[in-house]
Order: sequence, then C-alpha cells, then structure tokens
Amino acid sequence: MPPVDSPDLSEPERELARLRAQLASRKSTVHFAHTGVALVMALIVTGAAAKLFWDSIRFSRLGLVAVLAAIGLVAYAVARYRRGKQELERELALYQSLKDVRQALRLDDPASLLPR
Repeated sequence: MPPVDSPDLSEPERELARLRAQLASRKSTVHFAHTGVALVMALIVTGAAAKLFWDSIRFSRLGLVAVLAAIGLVAYAVARYRRGKQELERELALYQSLKDVRQALRLDDPASLLPR
C-alpha cells in the first residue's frame, strides 16, 4: 500500500492506511504481559516472604522488605492492567473504524471480486 500522505490516494484510502498504521502496534498486549509477569513475581516474592517469616525466630526485616516488594509488584500490575484496558478500548474503537472504512471501500464484499 502506498504511503499515507501519497497524493494519488482517495480520502477513504488515506484513512485506511492511517488506521492500519495505528493498529500495527498492539500496546495493550505489552501492558497485559507486564501485568502477568508482575503478578507471578509478586506470588514468588510473597512465598519467599512467608518462608522468611516462618523460619525466623525474631521479626524478619528481610521478610518485611519482601512483603513491601510484593505489594509494590501488585500495585504495578494493577496500574499496567488499567493502562492495558484503556489501550484495548482505544484499539477496539480504531478496529471498528477500520472495519467501517473497509466496508465503505467494499474491500470485504465478495461480489466486488467477481468478474463482470
């Protein structure tokens, strides 16, 4: 497909190229992946903190640091999830616009592909 700013494209074709370029990178998946990794790490650190507290005779400072790290990881995961959800909503709106433009250009109409 020619560049978005090409003068030989009609307005709907420019819009189609612009929407394709915006949807090329799925930012929401990166945010959701960070959420998953942070939650797994929080679970591991929580287990380590529990083990430190269980084995300790006195109050475990290292266990407290581990608990704080786990809380930080969970907070990070929640923030990334919210950002990912916002990006997903934006991407779904762009995808709907892309489908509308494709329908206006009759790119998905099988009858337009038949010879006349």
